[in-house]
Amino acid sequence: MQQFTNGMPASLIPGVWTKSRKSEANGMCIEALRLPQGRVALRNSTDPSGPALVFTADEMNAFFDGVWNGEFSFLTSPN
Repeated sequence: MQQFTNGMPASLIPGVWTKSRKSEANGMCIEALRLPQGRVALRNSTDPSGPALVFTADEMNAFFDGVWNGEFSFLTSPN
């Protein structure tokens, strides 16, 4: 089985990357790819060969829980 690690070139991870329908026409967004064993890789769509961040299912579930509960809304809110 292929090993996927943080920081590896995202272009080396096979699969179909998915981005939000709300992404801008010029593709500025985050793309996600489901990996084996429930892991997830994320990449910057403007740099598809750049580094990928790889997370476990538990890490992604904890992050989404925080998003759904508004814990990260300060990141995109004006001062």
